[in-house]
Amino acid sequence: MNHIVAFDFDGTLTKKDSFIEFIKFSRGKTIFYLSLPYIIVVWSLSKLKLITTHKAKEKIFTFFFKGISKIEFDNLCDDFICQINNILRDDSKSIIKDHLIKERKVLIISASIENWIQPWATAIGIDSVLATQIEINSNGELTGRFSSLNCNKEEKVNRLLQVFPNIKEFHLTVYGDTQGDKALMKIADKVFYKTLS
Repeated sequence: MNHIVAFDFDGTLTKKDSFIEFIKFSRGKTIFYLSLPYIIVVWSLSKLKLITTHKAKEKIFTFFFKGISKIEFDNLCDDFICQINNILRDDSKSIIKDHLIKERKVLIISASIENWIQPWATAIGIDSVLATQIEINSNGELTGRFSSLNCNKEEKVNRLLQVFPNIKEFHLTVYGDTQGDKALMKIADKVFYKTLS
């Protein structure tokens, strides 16, 4: 039986939230900390269920990145590889490499933005990243909105089934660390929760 290994990204492979780290990296720590009151208010509205998590995340993304060209954004994402390496858990790369050596289908399923995960994933041999996707307008600029649902909870299952509709023919191993991974874990054959080994 073919084996699929699905990793969550933030908190599972990394020690820090890549969304926050990318904002600091691309916009600078000064701007990030000056904008922190806005971020806190938006996330608080989400925690109070006054707006959805998707909408909260989109509002913050819009605040920092609306109007930037996709080319510039993708260049920042490419440069972010080094920062991702700095926030990885110590055994992340070795665990991934072990699965790749065993010729398993390794993918990342994350609520973070696909654009900054994919360059890092490609660099270490992972071809498939299923994550939140961004909207680009006709001028090649970011609108600040997402073109997909926030890739979390049931949406992680939906995105996996889009790629592997015959998932029951595979042995599925899932690595995750939050409630957002539980739906995916329910259909897995083997689960690693808050641990990589």
